[in-house]
Amino acid sequence: MNTATKIALAALITSSASGLVLAGGADLYVEKNCITCHGTNGNQPVMDAYPRIGGQSEMYLLAQMKDIKTGARNNSHTLAMKNVMGNVSDSEMATIAGWLSKQSQ
Repeated sequence: MNTATKIALAALITSSASGLVLAGGADLYVEKNCITCHGTNGNQPVMDAYPRIGGQSEMYLLAQMKDIKTGARNNSHTLAMKNVMGNVSDSEMATIAGWLSKQSQ
């Protein structure tokens, strides 16, 4: 296999893998009921008090989800989220955060 073929193959694999992560994030976003409160792409919350999370930093989103799950972040809006996050694994949180970070604000 020549160098050009290897580079093309690597680009295809990387592109496909990130596409799968994005698709997986969208599926998890719906499956884990995030869409119920935050809307289609994280920016149409059902209540003004709920945050617009689409387009936020992936690391920020992941940190917020983990803090809510562990109880490190605890305010009047986190009670419902804590129950939801109890059903979301760390890897699922990372996938959802990655997908949300790619959404437009």
